[in-house]
Amino acid sequence: MDFLQQSVQNRIIVLFIAAAVDLLIGDPHWLWHPVQGVGTLISFFEKILRRIFAVPPRPEQPGKEEEPGFHTRERIAGVIMVLLVLEVSTGLILFLLAVCGWIHPWLRLLFEGVLCGRLLALHSLGEAGYSVRDPLLRGDIEGARRAVSMIVGRDTERLNEEGIAKAAVETVAENTSDGVTAPLFYMILFGGIGGIFYKAVNTMDSMTGYKNARYRYFGTAAARLDDVMNFIPARLTALFMILACYLPGKASVTAAGKAVRIPDGAAAYRIWRRDRLKSPSPNSAQTESVCAGALHLRLLGDTWYFGELHHKAEIGDGGRSVEPEDITRSVRLMNRTAMLMFAAGILLLILAGLTHGSRFL
Repeated sequence: MDFLQQSVQNRIIVLFIAAAVDLLIGDPHWLWHPVQGVGTLISFFEKILRRIFAVPPRPEQPGKEEEPGFHTRERIAGVIMVLLVLEVSTGLILFLLAVCGWIHPWLRLLFEGVLCGRLLALHSLGEAGYSVRDPLLRGDIEGARRAVSMIVGRDTERLNEEGIAKAAVETVAENTSDGVTAPLFYMILFGGIGGIFYKAVNTMDSMTGYKNARYRYFGTAAARLDDVMNFIPARLTALFMILACYLPGKASVTAAGKAVRIPDGAAAYRIWRRDRLKSPSPNSAQTESVCAGALHLRLLGDTWYFGELHHKAEIGDGGRSVEPEDITRSVRLMNRTAMLMFAAGILLLILAGLTHGSRFL
C-alpha cells in the first residue's frame, strides 16, 4: 500500500473516530475544548500587539478624527495576530501529532480523531437549540431568553417568544456550516490540521470580526480570511441541505392558509436561489435561506447588537409564525445535512484510494 492509500485509509479512520466522539461525547462543560486554547492565544496576541503598535481599544467617538496612521496600524496588528495565532495553533498540533506518531501510529490516529471530534459541533449545537426550545414549550420565556443569549451575539432583552425561537433557528441554520460541515470539509481534505486551521480562523472572526470601535480595523484580516475559508463550504452545505429536504420524514404545517409538508425541498431551492446573498456576510445567508424556504419561515430582518439597531434584509416568504418546534426541525435538518456531507466525504476518499492503487484497505 503506497503513501496515498495509507493517507486515505487513515483519514477515513480519523473521520469515523471524530464522528463517534462528537455524537457520543459532544462538548460537556467540564471538558477542556481546543477552541478555548485558540481563544487564549487570540486574547494574548491582541493585548501584546495593541501595546506594540500603540493602538489601544477606544470607545466610539462620533465626529472625532483619529491621529494619522492609527487605523493602518490597527489593520497591520490584526494581520500579524492572524499569522501568529495560525502558526502557533497549527504548529502545536503538528508537533503533538508527530510525537504521537513516534510513540505509535495508532496513538496518532486516536489523537487526531479525538481532536477532530472535539472540533465538530453537531451534538452541542443540537443541545443548544433544545436548551432554548424546552423552556419555550414550558412557557418559561425568561429561561428561554437566557438560553438563547448563550448562543447568539445579538441583544436578547427585546425578544418575545417568536423572536427567541427565530434567533435559535437562525443560529442552528448558520452554524450548520460554521460549526459542522465547514470544519468537516477541511478535515476530509487535510485531516486534523485542516480542522484546527479552520477553527482558529473561525474563532478569530467570532472574537474580533465585529464592526464596532474596538474591532472595525483590528479584526478586518480575521473577518476577510473567514469569508474566504467559508466560501466553498457554505455553498456546499446549502446544496446538501436542499438534498436533505428530500430524505424521508416530514411534518405537516399550515403556511399561508394551506397545508404543506416540511422540510420542503422545492421551496428551499427557490428561496436559496433568490435570497442566498441577502446578508452583510457573503456566506451566512447561504444556509439560512435554505432553512427559511425548507420550513416556510421568514428569517433575519432588523436586529439589535450592543444597543444599536442593525437593518438586515428578510429572507424567505414566511407564511407562518416561527414556533418552538421549528428549532427541532432546524436541528433535524442540520443532522441530515451533516450525515450527507460525511457520507459524500467518505465516498470521495474511498474513490481516491481506489484510483491510485489496485487495492484499498
